[in-house]
Amino acid sequence: DVQLQASGGGLVQAGGSLRLSCAASGFTVDDYAIGWFRQAPGKEREGVSCISSRDESIYYADPVKGRFTISSDNTNNTVYLQMNNLKPEDTAVYYCARSPYCIMVDAIYNYWGQGTQVTVSS
Repeated sequence: DVQLQASGGGLVQAGGSLRLSCAASGFTVDDYAIGWFRQAPGKEREGVSCISSRDESIYYADPVKGRFTISSDNTNNTVYLQMNNLKPEDTAVYYCARSPYCIMVDAIYNYWGQGTQVTVSS
């Protein structure tokens, strides 16, 4: 079974850091793109970042460029999202998902993790 397990969320003050993990099972992360999305209360889900080791591609949405770093660890079959200099507007539930390509379009992601809450206080 294909599964994605997101973890690492929590409560942090503005300017702080968190590292999210997306542990994959049932497939190898090197063979697919893994994307991170987030959804804040009352807002639509938005793409944050994605990585494809196979295609050697990485993408960051403008609001997180220079602050977030995505990486893939094939030893642990896990994708990480290092989030630095967090802002209150980063508060959301963060989801990881699997896709054939590193493109921030929800519809092409066919497996999703359960989400992890990130709350940034001002």
